[in-house]
Amino acid sequence: MLRWALIFLVFALIAGVLGFGGIAAGAMEIARILFVVFLVLFIIAAVMHVSHGKLPPT
Repeated sequence: MLRWALIFLVFALIAGVLGFGGIAAGAMEIARILFVVFLVLFIIAAVMHVSHGKLPPT
């Protein structure tokens, strides 16, 4: 999911540089939503991992 967020971010940056404002705004919004979803899922997974008594690998 983080990969898709980064892909849409790069797509939005390229579209913005080339002057496609509407496409850039849409891609940036998709990238933002995917990043937030990824962040929430990461936090949930980390909490679940710690709640089972396992520490993250070092």
